[in-house]
Amino acid sequence: MHFTTESSADGVTQRHFTLDGAPGVLWQPDGSPLGGRPLVLLGHGGGQHKLGPGLVDRARRFVRRHGFAAVALDAPGHGERTRSAQDERFATEIGELIAAGRPVSAWVARHTAALAERAVPEWVAVLDALSGEAERPGRTEGPGQAERPGRVEDPGQAEGLGPVGYWGLSLGSAIGIPLAAAEPRVTVAVFGLTGHASQTEAAGRVGVPVEFLLQWDDALVPREGALALFGALGSREKTLHANPGGHLEVPEPELESSERFLARHLIRAGVSPAPA
Repeated sequence: MHFTTESSADGVTQRHFTLDGAPGVLWQPDGSPLGGRPLVLLGHGGGQHKLGPGLVDRARRFVRRHGFAAVALDAPGHGERTRSAQDERFATEIGELIAAGRPVSAWVARHTAALAERAVPEWVAVLDALSGEAERPGRTEGPGQAERPGRVEDPGQAEGLGPVGYWGLSLGSAIGIPLAAAEPRVTVAVFGLTGHASQTEAAGRVGVPVEFLLQWDDALVPREGALALFGALGSREKTLHANPGGHLEVPEPELESSERFLARHLIRAGVSPAPA
């Protein structure tokens, strides 16, 4: 993991990094170690990226309100990443389907499943790096920055990470569900705005507490598919939050509720550091 640039505002440090070609951002309280601190993995939606305004606001709230750390990656073909020929073909074809008024859910599911196959190992590698399993201590400086005493690449790593949660809707869920199914370090998750039969097997292997968001009039994700996916989740503790409206119309109070759900479980799983 190579950190490139760093900035600070309102008590939150934002650090850009790359890991095996995947660009990401880490947020944590100013001057505080990462070790032992709850960590929230943030997955963005399709066509978005790691620095989307909603995602950045959410990351900063987790840091400022709860003293957590948060991390986001550009999904394959998104943000700073180069699109493959497959990515370009998908963007063209889904645009044509939408323009023609044809169903797109099966097409979206196939493409997001292919992205998830590439993205899940990247998230596992990020967890490994941040927990000190795949990264040795060392200094890093952004372009044009002089080395400062005490500025290290992986502060507090020796203590290991605190409990880990995942928050992601739409494409963020298409990636997060197989990640939570495969990665035991994820202890709680927020999913939603997704639902296809191809996701059922992975959903059945998810055993952590889940809050699932559904939009009743979602034109991209059929209601029946989303309900079936919620039913397939193997979690003993799971709640369904359904609201009227389309794919991009999740009510703000619902998003805030999902953040409280994640924070409550992460605090319960370990003693959370005091907010900065």
